[in-house]
Amino acid sequence: MSEVKVNKISPRSGTEVTLGDSGDTFTIPSGATINNQGTATNFGATGAASWDTTVKTASFTGVAGVGYFVDTTSGAITVTLPASPDAGAVVAVKDYAGTFDTNALTLGRNGSKIGGDAVDGTLTTEGIAVTLVFIDSTQGWLVTDSGLQSESPTRTYITATGGTITCSGDYKIHTFTGPGTFCVSGLANPSGGPNTMDYLVVAGGGSSTGAVGSGGGAGGFRLSNATCMPAPLTSPLASPTGITATITSYPIVVGGGGAAPSPASPTGTKGSVSSGLGISSAGGGAGKAAANDGACMTGGSGSGGAGEFPGSVGPAGAGNTPPVSPPQGNNGGTGGQAPTARGGGGGGGAGAVGSTGSGSGGNGGAGSFIVQSGFAGCNGTSGPVSSTKYFAGGGGGGFEAAGGSNGSGGAGGGGAAGCGPNGQGDGKAGTTNTGGGGGGGSRGQPGTNLCQEGGNGGSGIVIIRYKFQN
Repeated sequence: MSEVKVNKISPRSGTEVTLGDSGDTFTIPSGATINNQGTATNFGATGAASWDTTVKTASFTGVAGVGYFVDTTSGAITVTLPASPDAGAVVAVKDYAGTFDTNALTLGRNGSKIGGDAVDGTLTTEGIAVTLVFIDSTQGWLVTDSGLQSESPTRTYITATGGTITCSGDYKIHTFTGPGTFCVSGLANPSGGPNTMDYLVVAGGGSSTGAVGSGGGAGGFRLSNATCMPAPLTSPLASPTGITATITSYPIVVGGGGAAPSPASPTGTKGSVSSGLGISSAGGGAGKAAANDGACMTGGSGSGGAGEFPGSVGPAGAGNTPPVSPPQGNNGGTGGQAPTARGGGGGGGAGAVGSTGSGSGGNGGAGSFIVQSGFAGCNGTSGPVSSTKYFAGGGGGGFEAAGGSNGSGGAGGGGAAGCGPNGQGDGKAGTTNTGGGGGGGSRGQPGTNLCQEGGNGGSGIVIIRYKFQN
């Protein structure tokens, strides 16, 4: 081996000096330094690692002064630390694929201690990076640096808990079918934003009663679409403005459906309010079988009017009460009298008014819809638009006298009116967690068969949607 000792190497021309040719290797002793205008810089392996960008996917032996990206996706890996290392030798590793928590990386000590213990090390934290420096035979390899990718995030997003959590693409969805709390613990930064949440808040539907009961009104339907669910399968009732998240706890109320009363009662029961994120939807109006106080008929959607005698029209309940924009529901259909029979009007739905009753019961108004893939967890394809879920359909109206027909429930969970032998039957309930109105009972002859009952209203639902990744 030849040795050259000089005090200075200068270029023959210019300002650059080339050491060797492509492929040559130069060994720099540990601790050697280069002076650059009086500033000493560590030029060896002491305390620092030069990273090898070839990802390791199988067990290997590390070399002092080198850092390794290790991918344990396919299984656990062992990196064997250098044997008989010099003081100041360094080895570093980084979880390349974020899989150390599934398949651990073992640090084979290879005769030296790790942190003072004669035991191999194990890394099981997802995404971790660790730098080890050999000190002496007493402590062996010591960790000098340890960190996670999350400690230097480029993007952050809304972080929240509560309800049943599902994901759809880059969006997280929290579904509440009963009361609960939606807790926001983190917000998006400018790179991960926006801090906008979309909502679906549907109240409980109104119930109906027996003996020519009109259809119960659907619970109020309120939806936002600030995070751009795809057209044209988004409800035209969606508000373009969502809710800006703040770090707080939001109470969630899911309204129950109105309970059907005893058979002889002239009026059903209104549905209950649902609320969340400061958005409130009104319960559906109560169906009725005779003239009485109309206040119980109003609500998110109004109930149908009672079947009346010749020359009379049973007024319908008003929807969108209290008023909001976009409207949360529609009016019910009026009740009326045909030459041989009378029928209750259909309850209003989120998407349409209830139909008028005459010799037959009026159909419930159709509900409105959300894109099924946009609000994951809402299964079902009822309604005329495929790959969607309908909510808040009105209940169907009942009728009196054989030969009539019961009103059907509106798409979105509205219950159908009763229809059985001799034209009599109990009303059907609105579907749970849709806010559908209950259907009215029907009877075969005037003044008889008062044992028929109306249907219960369907309970409501609250769903919250926000972006949680790109």
